[in-house]
Amino acid sequence: MSSSPPGVVNAVLARGKLGTPTLVFFVMAAAAPLTVVAGGATTGWAVTGVPGIPVAYLAVAAVLGLFSVGFVAMSRRIVNAGAFYTYVAQGLGKPAGVGASFVAVAGYNAMQIGLYGGFGVVLSGFLADRGINAPWWLCAYAAWAIIALLGVLRIDMNGKILAVMLIAEIGIALVYDAVMVTHPADSTVTFDTLAPSHLLAAGIGAALVTAITGFVGFEATTVLGEEARDPRRTVARATYIAVAVIGLLYGLSAWAMSVATGPDRVVDAATEQGTDLMFNLVSPYVWSEAVTIGRVLFITSLFAALLSFHHTVARYLFALGRERVLPSVLGRTSRRTLAPVAGSLTQTAIAAAVLAGYVWTGADPLVHLFFWITVTGGLGVLILMTVTSVAVVAFFAKRRHDENPWRAAIAPALAALILAAILVVTVQQFDILLGVDPTSSLRWLFPAGYAAAAFLGMFWAQYLRRARPEVYDAIGLGVEAETLPHRQGQPARLPA
Repeated sequence: MSSSPPGVVNAVLARGKLGTPTLVFFVMAAAAPLTVVAGGATTGWAVTGVPGIPVAYLAVAAVLGLFSVGFVAMSRRIVNAGAFYTYVAQGLGKPAGVGASFVAVAGYNAMQIGLYGGFGVVLSGFLADRGINAPWWLCAYAAWAIIALLGVLRIDMNGKILAVMLIAEIGIALVYDAVMVTHPADSTVTFDTLAPSHLLAAGIGAALVTAITGFVGFEATTVLGEEARDPRRTVARATYIAVAVIGLLYGLSAWAMSVATGPDRVVDAATEQGTDLMFNLVSPYVWSEAVTIGRVLFITSLFAALLSFHHTVARYLFALGRERVLPSVLGRTSRRTLAPVAGSLTQTAIAAAVLAGYVWTGADPLVHLFFWITVTGGLGVLILMTVTSVAVVAFFAKRRHDENPWRAAIAPALAALILAAILVVTVQQFDILLGVDPTSSLRWLFPAGYAAAAFLGMFWAQYLRRARPEVYDAIGLGVEAETLPHRQGQPARLPA
């Protein structure tokens, strides 16, 4: 008999609730197209000084498409809300898997919580323009309260909300793109910012990680795999569709802005106007209502990303709680909605505490919370993708399988090499991303935080191996852990 308190059960998420379209809506909402187009691209230009942000988006889309080949091959064999954690554990061993899980929890929390800074500032400014004075933190906490409620409701209902927001923001972005391209600077449409030569420019590492941050969330198809219909097919389709659509939309929209400003002036324009750039470029040619709608959808884009990343964090915590790597209470779901209630409430509490810290210290929510923390979250996901590509190669090398060499070895190996190269350059240029002096200790503090999280996770795995071998046995297995002998009343055996 279950020992769960009334209203919750263990180890079960809502099966068969998400089809391919809904899964795409979830992951693209996390990528937040309008947020990236209006905020990410302009910030990328301003911070890095590299005009080639549009080609950086397309290059990253190509790399992530290559990464997805092995990633999807793994998803057909392993369906687990732990995603990266599970793949690394089964490919590179349980200690590496737990280390990856700690990096994942830190990275996705950084993405989710950092977005509160952008949401609070943008909504506060929008309201101030209409005579309503609301501090950024009040706006952020209003979103926090709504997300806290939605996080414990049915996943398919959340998907419908995200679908409406996503379709609207993609629609307005395409309208703006058409307006900007048909009104080019100096009456000339140029493709200069799409030139591959920009990928060799100084500061390109910072530009690439800025672009990668815009894609973070597409990999959540595997996190939601347990709740998908026919996950071995649905996850693959949703992953490829998300990467393709996101990459083309980002590249097109960033290029359109460079056409409207002129490629030689886009960096200066982005530096001066920031997130207002896109709206300022289209405002002379469209009705004022169209600009207002775009600004509203910018706000809802941030909210959609907050909600989507909240679900990702909650499911990582659920996966770790289900396997008792973290407290087992995190592995409990609502009996009514089958949502991971404990994981959701834990993420909600963490976000509330971090927001309170920023309010108390008076730190800049746009720079120190939104930009610094989300970029740091992007670094964490870049680390995870690099390690996971290596894990895919190792997983198939150790097992007999029917995958072709391209999926099992060649594509993931190439992805690992390219992602590792981007990772090295990113860490080297992290001072550019943060906008700090090259001698500042901050440039190493954030990357070092992930190293500490990985070390702590591997140390914890070794502790579990010796002190709680039955838990160590189950690492990375998810629902399959129930088939282990000790889960069926037989004694546990310490793995070799």
